[in-house]
Amino acid sequence: MTLQMCEEAAMAAIALQASRRRSETKPATALRPLDPDVVSAAIPAFFIGRNGAGLWVAREAHGRVGGLFLFKSSAVDFANRESAPDRCALVFPTETFELDVENRGNFLILVAESASRMLARALARLTS
Repeated sequence: MTLQMCEEAAMAAIALQASRRRSETKPATALRPLDPDVVSAAIPAFFIGRNGAGLWVAREAHGRVGGLFLFKSSAVDFANRESAPDRCALVFPTETFELDVENRGNFLILVAESASRMLARALARLTS
């Protein structure tokens, strides 16, 4: 087996795992506005959590900015950079949620997601 075949098999396994995870998980949670009694409106706040594909999502509470990331630390760093020079409140929802604004995070995620969808379609055709 060549290195290219191994890489293709690994990508196919990742795509299959992601598609299974999406079908097994509950629908993504809709993010609600933060209670002003809990977090002051004067403090920038970001939701940090995972989406249905298992990627980390950082989204400003009012939907002004957000991004997708491979690592939790990258999502937290993004939130801190976007709220600089002030600090921000970080909210970690227990349910998955999807990024509903333009991805200003890791741009390679978009490429990986497209490749993942293409591989999933190819696998579906091969298995049917």
